[in-house]
Amino acid sequence: MKKMLAGVLLAGALATGAQAASLKMAYDADPVSLDPHEQLSGGTLQMSHMVFDPLVRWTQDLEFEPRIAEKWERLDEVTVRFHLRKGVKFHSGNDMTSKDVKWTFDRLMSSPDFKAIFEPFSDMKVVDDYTVDLITKRPFPLVLNSATYIFPMDSAFYEGTDDKGQPKNLLKKHADTYASRNESGTGPFRVVERQQGVKVVFDRFEDYWDKKSPGNVDEIVMTPIKEAPTRVAALLSGDVDFIAPVPPTDHKRLKGTDGSDLITMPGTRVITFQLNQDRVEAFKDKRVRQAFAYAINNEGIVKKIMKGFGTAAGQQGPKGYAGYVEDLKPRYDLKKAKALMKEAGYEDGFSITMMAPNNRYVNDAKIAQAAASMLAKINVKVDLKTMPKAQYWPEFDKRAADVMMIGWHADTEDSANFTEYLTACPNAETGWGQYNSGNYCNPEVDALVKAAGSETDLARRADMLQKVEKTLYDEAAFIPLHWQNLAWGASSKAGISKVVNVLDMPYLGDLVVNN
Repeated sequence: MKKMLAGVLLAGALATGAQAASLKMAYDADPVSLDPHEQLSGGTLQMSHMVFDPLVRWTQDLEFEPRIAEKWERLDEVTVRFHLRKGVKFHSGNDMTSKDVKWTFDRLMSSPDFKAIFEPFSDMKVVDDYTVDLITKRPFPLVLNSATYIFPMDSAFYEGTDDKGQPKNLLKKHADTYASRNESGTGPFRVVERQQGVKVVFDRFEDYWDKKSPGNVDEIVMTPIKEAPTRVAALLSGDVDFIAPVPPTDHKRLKGTDGSDLITMPGTRVITFQLNQDRVEAFKDKRVRQAFAYAINNEGIVKKIMKGFGTAAGQQGPKGYAGYVEDLKPRYDLKKAKALMKEAGYEDGFSITMMAPNNRYVNDAKIAQAAASMLAKINVKVDLKTMPKAQYWPEFDKRAADVMMIGWHADTEDSANFTEYLTACPNAETGWGQYNSGNYCNPEVDALVKAAGSETDLARRADMLQKVEKTLYDEAAFIPLHWQNLAWGASSKAGISKVVNVLDMPYLGDLVVNN
């Protein structure tokens, strides 16, 4: 499993006295693209933290720590200045400067998936080669939160056209672009081999800027293993050293096996169903949407399917987030659901289509199957189709079913982010409602969230966001299921517990594998 770097010893390994090591890793799927701006998803962000590096990043305690930006200060109510590290190299060998950060920011502003995060910003100005000013349209409380998504890209590397005559910087979803196949970042690992759906091989970047990193992993081989039992078996047999996710049904097995560790954390990702009002006339009636919420027993799903490894949800944001409302509880009540369907004129029910992934969220296919059975009790016939996430996301983008599953972790660790993406009126120009496949729209909700986006009085801001959650609950804008907990499995030799976090973005560049 171990190998020494040819000619170059890792600085981190020298600092810790640890030999360089290889890591065999199995996720439920491999990254769909090497373009960090193509898709706002957990898989993309996991890859970005390996291959690229953000201006700042979250710690396990959800504080901010410097990365490409060494320090920062607020100049006025709309301007934050970032001082960049000198001597940072891209994988191509090019030096990183402010020009690359500005180029990256401008590209992010054009990304369909990321533009909503950066909607509050008006510009990034280059002050000098290693200083940039990030400027917002109005006072904005989440500048650093947003800066965690700025992973500088090598602007020179993406200049010109590829062998297909397409611009190398072309940003297009689900397309075979140059940026989706090639990378030049500043991160701890380079992609040296990639066979989509088979494996991705990462090698340690010998010119990585972070010489203080304790990480001693010089090679990572990532193999996608869709089936959870197969992933767990691969770990227990020693074929791989690190897996994610670990389903609740296998927790006891891992805990009871010598040489294997199970690492768990409370999660903040909400799993939901969205009801497409543009496809189904009945979904425009809030009584029907409420009936669906009352018909689906999400507490039962957590208990029986999730084996208790989750928290039944009545709203978007979890406890601890600014908009959380203690009184908004799960509301399973079959009698109430039937009464609402009758009141709305749908006592005899109707037929719908439903889609869900089968390898993106913990037990996602089983959850969808259970929900379909529960809806049958209010005479709703569900034609359910589940599929791997690589196939699911293009279908989701097309809004290809009447009811679709979507899970969301607040990208800014803030409850407003749920609304901006999942329940805001869809707006292709701003990116709001980018993942609102239900096409729910309430301008008053959007106005409250936008006002909260420039409110720096945290108590007043929390009150605004709580009003949003109450409105969404009353209108059954979506069907909340649960907040999904996180679990990783690893060989006891791999110090995974020090590099995982509630963001589900392991910082593998800092990983130390004991020899």
